[in-house]
Amino acid sequence: MNRLAVIGHPVAHSLSPAMHTAAFAALGLGDEWSYEAIDIEPERFAAGVRELTERGFAGVNVTVPHKQAAFELADLRSDAVAAIGAANTLTFAGGSIRADNTDASGLIAALPPDFDPAGAEALVLGAGGSARAAAWALDRAGARVTIANRTESKAVDLARELGTYALEGVGPDEPIDLTHFDLLVNCTSVGLAKEGAPRSEPGADLKAMRLRADQLIAPLVVVDLVYGSEPTELAVTCTSGGATLIDGLEILVRQGADSFRIWVGREPPIETMRDAIRANR
Repeated sequence: MNRLAVIGHPVAHSLSPAMHTAAFAALGLGDEWSYEAIDIEPERFAAGVRELTERGFAGVNVTVPHKQAAFELADLRSDAVAAIGAANTLTFAGGSIRADNTDASGLIAALPPDFDPAGAEALVLGAGGSARAAAWALDRAGARVTIANRTESKAVDLARELGTYALEGVGPDEPIDLTHFDLLVNCTSVGLAKEGAPRSEPGADLKAMRLRADQLIAPLVVVDLVYGSEPTELAVTCTSGGATLIDGLEILVRQGADSFRIWVGREPPIETMRDAIRANR
């Protein structure tokens, strides 16, 4: 049995086991491959991964808060991982650990077929690990990438490191003008529901992201990496305004599909994976 897992802290909420298990079943691989969720605390990350290799696991997906630690632990790194400084896919083979980043490739794969990122004006909200992956992927695909963050200096530092642009001169409480952007990617945690926490007041999430509802309209394409049991305010606003929305569940499917290709060496059943994600949301 080839064992796989997603590791994070916390990780029990992950939809990846349902998605990959459905994919294995669809291809008749259920007796050969398995996928589970394993919680590993940050201070035990390196030891936990080593234990998984000793137990014969073939690889793991890595989620919050371990993506940078996965980069540091790897023996071999893909070009994407080396450039981004974070990994979400580890493969164990021949006593070594190889790191890949399918967050980046998954974002590009999730874009609408009629949307060409080459030459597009893209705005990336956030300056953390997911923003780093998104900005790098879009820049490599030929987009002109601008990074925006409430702490402007973080956007400036990340843009300088990646060779992209930073949104400067817009106050932390001022709305961002989306007029000349073709693509918006939300890489912040705004909209992420926390267990037991009250729902945000209407308009609060958009305000926190410094977005105006009247600018979330066609032909703008919006990618919202946040997902949960209910659509985010950003997703609802985009849908009602006519903007093209790519939600966090689709990104999850696409990055999972790329990890599947790396591990299994076969083309994944995308529709089956998508159906499993939606059914278990």
